Amino acid sequence: MIEWKGKNYHCPVEIAMAVLSGKWKCLMLWHLHDGTNRYSELERIVPGVSQKMLSQQLRELENDGLLSKTVYPEIPPRVEYTLTELGESAFPILEMMHRWGVGKLGVSEGPAK
Repeated sequence: MIEWKGKNYHCPVEIAMAVLSGKWKCLMLWHLHDGTNRYSELERIVPGVSQKMLSQQLRELENDGLLSKTVYPEIPPRVEYTLTELGESAFPILEMMHRWGVGKLGVSEGPAK
């Protein structure tokens, strides 16, 4: 057994799946690779995500150390999200998923990085 953040896992793949699981997390990481985004920008570029789910999955990514959140003391508050070093390290996985989708599944080429 492997313990990570207070939970027990059977192997490192299980931990990676737990960190990246969620309908929108990979898409958020994909878009944050381009640079810092505000909450409203993420809401716009992640199609179909509800505010509740966006907030929840951003919070989970932050708690797992994949992104950092900066809140500026303005009215209205400005909140920005940026990938951490750990979050950046997940990008090759996303690129491989993109290549696999295009090359093996025959999906039309989408926005490339």
